[in-house]
Amino acid sequence: VPDAGKAQIIGTIFIAELVTESRGVHYTKGGPLPTIVFPPVDFSNVNEDTLKVKQSRELNNGRLAMIAIMSFISASNIPGSVPALIGNPAF
Repeated sequence: VPDAGKAQIIGTIFIAELVTESRGVHYTKGGPLPTIVFPPVDFSNVNEDTLKVKQSRELNNGRLAMIAIMSFISASNIPGSVPALIGNPAF
């Protein structure tokens, strides 16, 4: 990624953080969720059981993504630490 692209990404994150953090009550302390980061989604017409299943799947996908990222980091820093990535030219 070129340096200008990195600067755009960091600048966008900075602006989003500045806007969401400058509100009166923080969303982790009972304030409203920031709509820049968390766009409003209406789940009122979704069956409760279906919603629970989808939330569980999303949580598991997030966990798997974290494991995958840590595997890539481990493989690039400790050769041979992830057997599935041995011989991959990217690591």
